[in-house]
Amino acid sequence: MQEPVKFSIRRRIKSFLFAFNGIKNLIKNEHNARIHLVVMLVVIIFGFIFNITLTEWISIVVVIGLVLLSELFNTAIEKLSDIVDPKWNIKIGEVKDYSAAAVLISAVIAVIVGGIIFIPKIVSCLKV
Repeated sequence: MQEPVKFSIRRRIKSFLFAFNGIKNLIKNEHNARIHLVVMLVVIIFGFIFNITLTEWISIVVVIGLVLLSELFNTAIEKLSDIVDPKWNIKIGEVKDYSAAAVLISAVIAVIVGGIIFIPKIVSCLKV
C-alpha cells in the first residue's frame, strides 16, 4: 500500500493553479462559456443598477455557479469522450447530449431566476 502524501502548501498552491488554468482554458476555448460570462457580467451590472436584495444576490450567485459548473463538466465530458473514441460513436454521442442538456437546463433555470428578480424591477422602472 502506498504511503499517504504529506500535506504541502506548495502542492495546494499548485492544485489551485491547475484549477485556474482550467477556468482560463474554458474561457479561451469554449464559445458558449464566453457567452455565459458576458451574460453573467450583464446580470451583475443589472444587480447593482436595480439594487437587488441580499437574497436576490444569493439566488443570482447560485444560478451563475450552476451554469458555469455545468459548462465546465460538459466541456470535461466532451474532451474526455473525444480521447476515449475520436471517431463518432452513438453511445458517446448520447453522453455528450446528456451533458449538453445539463448546461441547457441550468441556463433555463438561470433565466427563470433572473426573470423573477429583474422583470418586476424593469416593469416598475418603465411605469415611471
